[in-house]
Amino acid sequence: MKRIAFIGAGKMATALISCIYKNGASSSIIASDKNSKNLANIKKHLKIKTTNDNKEAVRNSDIVFICVKPQDIDNVLNEIKGVIKNQLVVSVAAGVRLKHLESKLKGKRVIRVMPNINCLVGEIAAGFSAGKFATKDNIDDVSKILSYGGISFQLKEELLDAVTAISGSGPAFFAYLIKAFAEAGVRNGLPKEIAVKLAAKTALGTGRLLMEKDISPEELIAMVASKKGTTAAGLEVLKKNKTKNILIKTINAAVKRSSELGK
Repeated sequence: MKRIAFIGAGKMATALISCIYKNGASSSIIASDKNSKNLANIKKHLKIKTTNDNKEAVRNSDIVFICVKPQDIDNVLNEIKGVIKNQLVVSVAAGVRLKHLESKLKGKRVIRVMPNINCLVGEIAAGFSAGKFATKDNIDDVSKILSYGGISFQLKEELLDAVTAISGSGPAFFAYLIKAFAEAGVRNGLPKEIAVKLAAKTALGTGRLLMEKDISPEELIAMVASKKGTTAAGLEVLKKNKTKNILIKTINAAVKRSSELGK
């Protein structure tokens, strides 16, 4: 296992480290953060090496994951660029383009990842793009690490805005729909706690059906919707109100905003 450093020990880093930890590689991980509480929390739960010194973390690694907020990444890059030798640098900072990363780390190997919060439960859906100096082995390493927490796809960087909208923002959009399902359940007599759990479990099971049985959304709809049945009655409302168009507009708005933030 390659030695991995995480600069920034917040929620996303903790989730990624947890996924790697479960695959038996904890002795190869070091995390750094200026926030001592973050380090204490991560060390307590995952028993990995920690430090307040970002440079120390870099020196003791083969792969460096930068998990800080976009507005903080330049400070981190300026701090560590002098100690980056042959390490691969992986950025999860939303909207920070490869061109910018490579301008700060001249000639260094860089990969940009767009993960999502579902990594917290081992269900990451991520996209990543490789910089011009990254090697096939680098790509394979990142793909393997991300596979510990779910699925990932190597894509052209211009497609990461769509990934940001679908899987990055997607959990909030799905949660919005689950909230609506649950509210409808409450209005029809269900206790709120039960309605939320039924809606969330139904969403989870639907995703698993599509993935594990390798069926399309259209096929699943046909499996559930019998002629003149309850599902058909609900689907008719969705169609009449052009719900699909509303959802497409939702994703398009998020794609547009992601593109704006990256400029």
